[in-house]
Amino acid sequence: MSDDADDPVEVEQPGDHPGVPDGFERLWTPHRMAYIGGENKPTDATAGAGCPFCRTPHLSDEEGLVVARGGAAYVVLNLYPYNSGHLLVCPYRHVADYTDLTPEEVADVAELTRTAMRVVREVYAPQGFNLGMNQGDVAGAGIAAHLHQHVVPRWGGDSNFLPIVARTRALPEILGDTRARLAAAWPSDLKG
Repeated sequence: MSDDADDPVEVEQPGDHPGVPDGFERLWTPHRMAYIGGENKPTDATAGAGCPFCRTPHLSDEEGLVVARGGAAYVVLNLYPYNSGHLLVCPYRHVADYTDLTPEEVADVAELTRTAMRVVREVYAPQGFNLGMNQGDVAGAGIAAHLHQHVVPRWGGDSNFLPIVARTRALPEILGDTRARLAAAWPSDLKG
């Protein structure tokens, strides 16, 4: 416990861990607890301030971690990324199913996804990408009510034992820095 009796924060010391040292460094990812605990996750499927993808476009780019804005969709960093540079392409309109997008939304999501890949290649030099939309809770959508396209950069060897055994990702950069680097590299003729 801390010295201040009113402060309930418990600080762990390296020597406090039981057992024989195992030769591995401890890698702490406390930011993941917000995701595990459901912080910022909508409590229902309605549009509005309760949906982070409806709320984000009304914030400044820095506060909302918005990288670029298009006419019908925008690009934002994933708050709980699989890798550095993990982006989401979201329509502004609160819509759950890809088949319900308007032709303008389909075109904007597609073009922003293409540009996102180009920008991430320029900034991070990944060897590949995972692109995808999880449609519905059963398909793994964390926020099923507001469609979003994942753009996940991949490198050889980026899947090691940590995600499998420890449910942990090691990210070498804070989100604000990632947003700034990607926004600076976004083509000026495509900035909203």
